[in-house]
Amino acid sequence: MPRDKTVNHVKIMAAARAEFLEMGFEKASMRSIAARCDMTAAGIYRHCENKEDLFYQLVAPAKESLAEWGKQHKAGYEEPIKIHKDLLWKDSYIDMARELIYPNMEDYYLLIVCSKGTKYEHFLNDMTKMAQTEILQFMDELRKQGYDIPKITESQLHLLLTAYITALFEPVVHSYRYEEAMDALSLLEEFFLPGWKTLMGFNS
Repeated sequence: MPRDKTVNHVKIMAAARAEFLEMGFEKASMRSIAARCDMTAAGIYRHCENKEDLFYQLVAPAKESLAEWGKQHKAGYEEPIKIHKDLLWKDSYIDMARELIYPNMEDYYLLIVCSKGTKYEHFLNDMTKMAQTEILQFMDELRKQGYDIPKITESQLHLLLTAYITALFEPVVHSYRYEEAMDALSLLEEFFLPGWKTLMGFNS
């Protein structure tokens, strides 16, 4: 019955989350997940194709939320330039951490720390590369609009973004308490944002 399937799916997801958090993707086993939720492995395979699919189902909401935030973040800077030719400060990855990452640290711990052996194994590096491409394109557009944007090489920007994104996710990687993570975020905001504003032309 659909209702039983829904109840079983919730049980499986809870068991899988506990298994992946404890063991990581590579060491987790479907047999152990089945035991955690008092089901057979065959019963679990009615809800997923394999272990990897089960992991993806767990981390998909966190990944999709991050992608949607990034989409809105990008549009918030590009649209004023394209429509009004105005450079407006809107938000930063600091706000992403404050609004999305730190209130859901366990979800992002799964995605970042427990994903070895999956396509998300290098998630932060992939995120850095994407941000690097988008920022370089945006800086080029700003220069076309007449803004005096400092020159920076691709490798230099990669260095800065790696330091920035790694720092923002360190509280996740090391399982900070929420309050401790927010205190750290205030320090990161004070340290990084003046530099980013200068680099992107907001202080000119």
